[in-house]
Amino acid sequence: MKVLIVGLGSIAKKHITALKSIDPTIEIYALRSSKYAETFDNISNLYSYDEIIKDWFDFIIISNPTSEHRQSIEALYSQNIPLFIEKPLYHSLAIEDLVAKIDRNKIITYIACNLRFLDSICYVNKYIKDKREKINEVNVYCGSYLPDWRKNCDYRNNYSAIPELGGGVHIDLIHELDYLYWMFGNPQKSHRIFSSKSSLEIKANDYANYCLEYPSFNASVVLNYFRRDAKRTMEIVFEDETLFVDLLTNSVHRDNKVIYESSQRITDTYKKQMEYFIHCVNEKKATFNTIKDAYNVLKIGLEQ
Repeated sequence: MKVLIVGLGSIAKKHITALKSIDPTIEIYALRSSKYAETFDNISNLYSYDEIIKDWFDFIIISNPTSEHRQSIEALYSQNIPLFIEKPLYHSLAIEDLVAKIDRNKIITYIACNLRFLDSICYVNKYIKDKREKINEVNVYCGSYLPDWRKNCDYRNNYSAIPELGGGVHIDLIHELDYLYWMFGNPQKSHRIFSSKSSLEIKANDYANYCLEYPSFNASVVLNYFRRDAKRTMEIVFEDETLFVDLLTNSVHRDNKVIYESSQRITDTYKKQMEYFIHCVNEKKATFNTIKDAYNVLKIGLEQ
């Protein structure tokens, strides 16, 4: 298997680890921005899109900064090679034309929202479909401390803190909107509040609050960069019971009693996600999170 990676940051390294655990003989190539870029063992460097040979790669991973995704996708989609695109798809809605082209050409795409492979989320998704009872309310919360994300660098200089590079909690933590879209589909309406008022003192949004209106219930989503005691949860209020999902412990509680727990951790989902994508590529079938799906999620998060 031959794979090209565009962007060799921290998330790309997680995908490389997943790839090598699946296929130790895999050949990995990286498209670099400069001939002076750092080299890595067992990764061959390319320096121009012109060096990409048609039909040579099994698929391409796009994991460069979010603000560069459109340019990379535009340069590569004519190759008709399956695309594994790190989330979020882009930092604005100015990519609709490209999404339409890729959809028309039936190029296999997957946007990497790995929480779809977290055991507790999968359990709840099935639980909802099997239960088929009225939901009255959904509450989602994700708060963590941005300076702890990458302790070897100043968080203010990281793309997460810089809106021009696609930073902002509403973009970084789009996982929460994605899994709600996966479970419940598109909301009829969405309302949002974005702000940057915390002690982090960054330009990018460090707080996002959404209210998503579905036909028979509303969903609340709160995201932030400034919570030191990390919390990542989902609460589903049925008419007869309440489910509480703790994503950090990968457990599900019903009326305060544990009904499901898994030893899997969020980091374990990267391999599961990659195995799924490779299966779709080998079978030449569409994934369950295409570029069109990701654009729908982006619209939930950004459309005014």
